[in-house]
Amino acid sequence: MGKIKSSMKNVLITALMLLCSSSMVYAQSNDVLKNERQRFGFMMAKDTAALSGMLAEDLLYVHSNGLSETKAEHLKAVGSGNITYLEMTPVNPVSVRKFHKGAYTYGDLHVRGIVNGNPFDITLHYSALYKKRHGRWLLLNWQSTKIK
Repeated sequence: MGKIKSSMKNVLITALMLLCSSSMVYAQSNDVLKNERQRFGFMMAKDTAALSGMLAEDLLYVHSNGLSETKAEHLKAVGSGNITYLEMTPVNPVSVRKFHKGAYTYGDLHVRGIVNGNPFDITLHYSALYKKRHGRWLLLNWQSTKIK
């Protein structure tokens, strides 16, 4: 009887540990998604000061037209008005995959705006790679492909 109680106790402790760790991953996934939505908001507001703090120094930002930008180039494009984002809305739930100190998000995004004076209205499939540094999620890489 003592072995059964001990065994059941171990099972319950293991289940509790799994439950706690899965809720921590869920909370961290929510943090990543919240960070991503804030970044979209800063891009639409052309708030390059706030946006800068969300981007890794070694950022590689690849637009759906193939244009690649560094952090400095991306901030300049957003701040100068070369590109104006009017809407950035996820089409369906965004997926998050967590790993050690990083996260990978991917999904579809409806984007409306103006680039070099020309309006655009597209749907993108994107993937983004984030790294947690000093308690903050920083965008390391953005890659998007036009699907509509």
